[in-house]
Amino acid sequence: MLCGRILENKLSSLYKAGKIVGGVHLGRGQEAVSATLGTALIQGKDIFAALIRDQAGRTAFGEPLIDCTRTYLGSIEGPMRGRDGNIHRGRPDHGTPAMISHLGAQVSLVTGMLFARRLKGTLDGCVGATCIGDGATSTGSFHEGVNMAAVEKLPLVLIVANNQFAYSTPNTRQFACVDLVERARGYGIGGFSVDGTDLFACVSVITEAILRAREGRGPQMVVARLLRLCGHGEHDDGFYVPNDVRNDHYGRDCIEAAMRQLVEHKIATVDEISAWQDEIAEEVQRAVAQAQQEAAPDPYQEDWSSLVTRFPLSNNHSAA
Repeated sequence: MLCGRILENKLSSLYKAGKIVGGVHLGRGQEAVSATLGTALIQGKDIFAALIRDQAGRTAFGEPLIDCTRTYLGSIEGPMRGRDGNIHRGRPDHGTPAMISHLGAQVSLVTGMLFARRLKGTLDGCVGATCIGDGATSTGSFHEGVNMAAVEKLPLVLIVANNQFAYSTPNTRQFACVDLVERARGYGIGGFSVDGTDLFACVSVITEAILRAREGRGPQMVVARLLRLCGHGEHDDGFYVPNDVRNDHYGRDCIEAAMRQLVEHKIATVDEISAWQDEIAEEVQRAVAQAQQEAAPDPYQEDWSSLVTRFPLSNNHSAA
């Protein structure tokens, strides 16, 4: 959680200084949910399709900080070779498909990847997960992906970070049900609700959902209630969020709450947490400095090959 927050604070500064081309979208307020999901998944076995506010989860699932800074700063050495938008990065061969901007599309993507593994006979014990916002639950791709996963009983874990606004559209203008978790019942899949600002609650609930999916009990959906503690992106100041929403329970900072929990339960001391922050800040600075020194892609030297040919599925790729 700390790593995601400190890294994104640095990215915000670079964006405001004109060093980053394109948008910067922060996961501020969503770190407890995202980091728990990334930590509970198994690297090298599971699939994790991260969304724009999942830096904490990406880090927890094993993404090196240098992959992030290289992509944001356009380095040729990055996973997308400086060719794609800064949030559209991934390493498909490591179980992390590149993000798709179209909301809800990651649900269909992960469902398809899980179904493909079943056809290949490599699905056993695997879980596929993605984390979407409340707005994405209103898209056709969400319905199609969840419906297929439910019918096929695929081990999909779907985290819905209900941050109360789809960009600037409040929940009251998005859906009529009392809680989005009611939709899980309609699809015939497992459904959980959790306080997304409470790290201990997130660990308990999300870990249980992943366990059930891994045991073959079909798709599981977790709806986490929280508030995005920033605008939709760094270009947006979030003026549309009322003060009473900012000041209620779900408007609290999940990282500050987690720090108090760790200290109160004697899991970590204030000094230890402070040391973690200093260590992470140094690591982030090194990753930024390295990426800034690397070359951008040269259009005259670029081979323009796709990810499929860059990471061939077999040794026989002569057709590519």
